[in-house]
Amino acid sequence: MRKSVLIAVAAVSLLGACGQPKGQATNNAVAENVPAAAEGSNELIPMTALASKNETLKVMHERHEGMEQIGKSSKVIRRSLESASPDVAQIQKAAATIADLASKSNGWFPAGTGPEAGKTGAKPEIWQNQADFSAKDHAFVKAAQAFNSTAASGNVDAIKSGFADLGKTCKACHDKYRSDMHH
Repeated sequence: MRKSVLIAVAAVSLLGACGQPKGQATNNAVAENVPAAAEGSNELIPMTALASKNETLKVMHERHEGMEQIGKSSKVIRRSLESASPDVAQIQKAAATIADLASKSNGWFPAGTGPEAGKTGAKPEIWQNQADFSAKDHAFVKAAQAFNSTAASGNVDAIKSGFADLGKTCKACHDKYRSDMHH
């Protein structure tokens, strides 16, 4: 019974992707296999497993790419803030990217997408301590939203302070739940 339900979900996902640009179809197929949290919530939704190894690898890839982009955007912001004349427009663009990706982060960690599934910087402790991990992810999302608003103000001193606050939420999670990956 469960297998037929999973096959039906996969078929609907594939049919729903027809006619969409390639990247959008892939993202929708992944999103449909990762349940969203309740409206206004950023709670991690526990899952027993994704339907297939391919879906698991897609989610892991999306997570990796999202985190890489957050890291690159953070570097852009840091470099700009360290310069003699910070580029506020560049900071605002990077802050918006971080806020957008942060809003998706609660769907990046379904069960079965840890080290047992392949190369990842995500430690098994994420799934062993879901409540704590979810709280740290929620704090990151809130800080990313607040930083995006602060960046939009254009006040460089406030941006520096907001960026430090955002960095603290990244560090709190990475210290406990991320292992170093050597490429």
